Amino acid sequence: MKASANIKARPRTFLKQDFILSDWAGLEPYFENLQNRRLDAAEALQQWLADLSELESAIGEDACWRQIKMTCDTTDNALEEAFTFFVTEIEPKIKPYAFAINKKLLDSPFKNELDEKIYFPYLRNVANSVALFREENIALQSEINVLAQQYGAISGAMSVAIEGKEMTLQQAAKLLHSSDRSLRKSVFEKVVDRRLQDKNTLNDLFEKLLDLRHKVALNAGFDNYRDYKFQELGRFDYTPEDCFAFHEAVKEHIVPLQRELLEHRRKELGIEQLKPYDVDAEPIGREPLQPFANGDEMLDKSIAVFTKLRPFFGECLSKMKEMGRLDLDSRMGKAPGGYNCPLPETGVPFIFMNAAGTVNDLITMMHEGGHAVHSFLSHDLPLSAMKEYPMEIAELASMSMELFTLEYWQDFFATKEECIRAQWEEMERVIDVLPWIATIDKFQHWLYTHPGHSIADREKVWKAIQEEFSTGTVDWSEFQEYQYSFWQKQLHLFEVPFYYIEYGIAQLGAIAMWRQYKHNKEQALDNYMASLSAGYTKTLKDLYAIAGIRFDFSPAYIKELSEFVHNEMQQLKVN
Repeated sequence: MKASANIKARPRTFLKQDFILSDWAGLEPYFENLQNRRLDAAEALQQWLADLSELESAIGEDACWRQIKMTCDTTDNALEEAFTFFVTEIEPKIKPYAFAINKKLLDSPFKNELDEKIYFPYLRNVANSVALFREENIALQSEINVLAQQYGAISGAMSVAIEGKEMTLQQAAKLLHSSDRSLRKSVFEKVVDRRLQDKNTLNDLFEKLLDLRHKVALNAGFDNYRDYKFQELGRFDYTPEDCFAFHEAVKEHIVPLQRELLEHRRKELGIEQLKPYDVDAEPIGREPLQPFANGDEMLDKSIAVFTKLRPFFGECLSKMKEMGRLDLDSRMGKAPGGYNCPLPETGVPFIFMNAAGTVNDLITMMHEGGHAVHSFLSHDLPLSAMKEYPMEIAELASMSMELFTLEYWQDFFATKEECIRAQWEEMERVIDVLPWIATIDKFQHWLYTHPGHSIADREKVWKAIQEEFSTGTVDWSEFQEYQYSFWQKQLHLFEVPFYYIEYGIAQLGAIAMWRQYKHNKEQALDNYMASLSAGYTKTLKDLYAIAGIRFDFSPAYIKELSEFVHNEMQQLKVN
């Protein structure tokens, strides 16, 4: 399948060429135009949709840049104020117009003349948005958005002093790979102490978010926020009961494999009992892997790897480098985590991460690079809304790229042995992430179906759920207070509630994509690109089918895929 990374910004025909979103007064006339325009023919509706898409793209890109700049520097109050201005002064005023415009579309008899083959998911989402809209929720959702961003500022300010050097927690985590156990313990204790300093602050923040989210759900006619959020996320293809089945299947088929891997780690380290600071460690005499020295080197090596996999993939990263659409190195004052941010008008996305020179950073770069490729492939779709694809397919794009690129990781390492060690770490991550996903997802179901619970209740339930998915091989007895608040590390709980099971669904899909790739590389890559190019013009199950795999997270399928991964790990051992 042919594609080009030389995508062009969407031309403006509705907005003024020099339009910049600076205040509501300059933006409102465009919404007034769309709301009041007569739609007296199918052609008029098509032009109206194109103009709406152009407006949404410009607003979306402006909002994305505000968030990007704020997360790149959480210490700059002006950047935070620019973001806050958008979510408090612009976004709330857009929502009533968006509701009226959506209603106008649904009421138009000419919508039935739109090609159902590509418009069905879009129209279904429009109808869903109309059904959920409540004017009284606008102010609440604005407040939630502002509060959620405080998590990044709180976390971004966290640092520890190691041997006289101030480090971000991401930089300090690199030392947990050291073969020096006393160093690992010291670093882990400092990280724990630092996180616990903000335990109460984060609990207070989360209490406010829980309360506001519950009010939003009640206003929309739901008993709890879980049920509201399932509908808001457009989870048309699975239910909470399917999630519970996923939890049980992970417990039955993945946790034993994770236990086996941890036992392998314990034996390699030559210790009697694993502690939390041992799970990423290297044995004595073996230095931690350092696949790159800095973000620039990581990017250049990533471009080489992507090019070997398929030249178009490398071209995407090269285009982003050319346009300065990456901020990769960890530094003080930077928000935690990593993301690929689509920029719907110009089309070339932005990758943000906190690289410190670890294999995990390499994996993150492959992951976010997969998201970036998705942005490139879907850019030419006719409507911006068609590029707002479900997270279950977005994460399939990123997680599949991690596994596709495995055979080319040699570019990051001096020897074949080092490359195999890195590939083994990726296999461990594929297994380790599934029980964590199940833990976080099950915790979220409880959080939002038990409104009004106390912090003590939350800690008790979190501990019980952790133990449910635990291998029993890591001794946390010295760090129980930290263990009870360990969920605070997961930014999704604060910023994007219920966005997490998607990783589990997509991880299974990525394993299936990798199995397909092992059987027929070119066909698998063609299927991958065809699926991503469709954006959200197909249902989720159809997108998986185009990719050549099943949308399935049943216990039987999880067992089948876990056995495939286990076999691949045995092959790595042989090599």
